[in-house]
Amino acid sequence: MDFRILVQEEPFSQQAEYDALRSNSLSVGAVVTFAGTVRDINDDDTVKVLHLEHYPGMTEKELSKILEEASDRWQVLGATVIHRVGDLYPGDEIVFVGIASQHRGDAFQACEFVMDYLKTRATFWKKEKTVQGDRWLTTRQSDVEAAESWESDP
Repeated sequence: MDFRILVQEEPFSQQAEYDALRSNSLSVGAVVTFAGTVRDINDDDTVKVLHLEHYPGMTEKELSKILEEASDRWQVLGATVIHRVGDLYPGDEIVFVGIASQHRGDAFQACEFVMDYLKTRATFWKKEKTVQGDRWLTTRQSDVEAAESWESDP
């Protein structure tokens, strides 16, 4: 399986990432992608900037573990995770997850699994700069519950 993990400040091209996953193997029958963007509002506050920090080395190691676990659970032929750091503005893309597989079911489930675990296990810290002031964000309970739902799912 081919893993690609990038933590970067620069924007990414969803099309280029899709094309790379698609061309990974002639056995690829499905590519599922997810891209997350910065919202302009969160908890009724207008977001001006979302600042993301990470722990270099440790972050990539955690992302690799998540992809390895996904490939243990499903037939994954290729996987890409790109997460941006630094100052991002409403409308900017934050994260890209792409999964290539022979079949759509494996690709859909692996993509959802990776996102759920990325939201709760990867070492990223987020600070929103809003009209009301700056605040560090914590993991949402709904994200914790989504990740926990995979614990009982072999």
